Amino acid sequence: MDLQARLDEAARRHGVPGAVIAVSAGGELFEAATGVVNRNTGVEATPDSVFQIGSVTKTWTASLVLQLVAEGRVELDVPVRRYLPEFGVIDRAASETVTVRQLLSHTGGFDGDLFEDTGRGDDAVGKLVAWMRTNARQVHPPGELHSYCNAGYCVLGAMIARLRGGTWESVLRERMIEPLGVTQMALYGEETAMFRAAVGHLGDGWKVAPLSQLPRANAPAGSTPAAAPRELVRLGRMFLADGLAEDGTRVLPSGTFAAMREPQVATPVLSGRSNHHWGLGFMLFTWDGTDVVGHDGGTPGQTTYWRIVPGRDVVIALSVNGGAADALFDDVFPAVLAETTGLRMPPGAVPPVEPIDAPAVTGTFESPVERYEVTGIDGGLTITTIPRGAAIRFGEQPASARFVPLGGDRFVSVEPAGGAHTVVAFLRNGQYLYNGRAIPRI
Repeated sequence: MDLQARLDEAARRHGVPGAVIAVSAGGELFEAATGVVNRNTGVEATPDSVFQIGSVTKTWTASLVLQLVAEGRVELDVPVRRYLPEFGVIDRAASETVTVRQLLSHTGGFDGDLFEDTGRGDDAVGKLVAWMRTNARQVHPPGELHSYCNAGYCVLGAMIARLRGGTWESVLRERMIEPLGVTQMALYGEETAMFRAAVGHLGDGWKVAPLSQLPRANAPAGSTPAAAPRELVRLGRMFLADGLAEDGTRVLPSGTFAAMREPQVATPVLSGRSNHHWGLGFMLFTWDGTDVVGHDGGTPGQTTYWRIVPGRDVVIALSVNGGAADALFDDVFPAVLAETTGLRMPPGAVPPVEPIDAPAVTGTFESPVERYEVTGIDGGLTITTIPRGAAIRFGEQPASARFVPLGGDRFVSVEPAGGAHTVVAFLRNGQYLYNGRAIPRI
């Protein structure tokens, strides 16, 4: 497996400052690194470099919840308020009924991108939960739709800390990181100084991202952790071993991985490559007739892709710190998957060759971090994305893109962004713009 040449060429072709890949196949670990972790310093990327893993963190948080379930301390189908009485959103009925399972499967129905900075103290997550009571809007009734929800995982993190007696970070370290034997992982920005740490880069000019760390309040959802791809492979191997670490330590009860892979909610299928269901902390795919699970993660200028193929005993983790990350993924991941598993990964969506008729959808759709102005033009749509709130702090800029019908309620961007064409769907007769999140019309 010539990982190095493949990664080097893909990084050069797609303007990627640095990337690291780790692959577990046939009981062996294969790794490669290319480029630099920081263009300003020129420090070389190596296989043990740590990258911010973003929302891949959610699988770690879900695992902590499932440990509590196995101990009989948490039930999935009861309101989260039983365990965290201070939880609440603006909608009183939702506050009283949202369950732990709904938070794990992103069906709680309230605003998910709540990046309020509540400080760096141990009470940061708790302060965010308190802030949500008067700021978290209900987008749809609990359990009715899938809408990716960072805030829901922050609530789960607060619940874990309350029941275990500590912080989310201390519980994660005690219950997952140390039993797994993980060494190349940081949970705080200051901890990354102990490692060869990647920073994000934005734009074609590889400018270092203005923010090196997102607010600690969102840590259980993925704002702060950084890890080497080899440690995500270690996590994947534990799942494949039914909860056992490499030294035989039991990290999760037997059967936990199977439970986490059970479909909880169907998601609108944006392309053949996208996940079709969500489990308990896992994205669920079917590629070439075979089940694949995993998660993606993103912070400003950094992207991580992580997949497990249970039937083939393969784990792949890829981290990128800028440039056209999705295009690098397209060059590297399918080839590695095919070589290690024999599976063909479906292609990403592209604009159709022949025009497709579709009803015009227009209007304004708004989340806490973005507003989407949708107008009809030349048999398609123009979607203008205007950053709001935290997205402005993260350095996002307004942008417009043309979309054409892809079939059904889906539209695909004419030009790729970050190396991939964006697909959106309009659900419930245009009531929601869906891009992984159900963003309501205003």
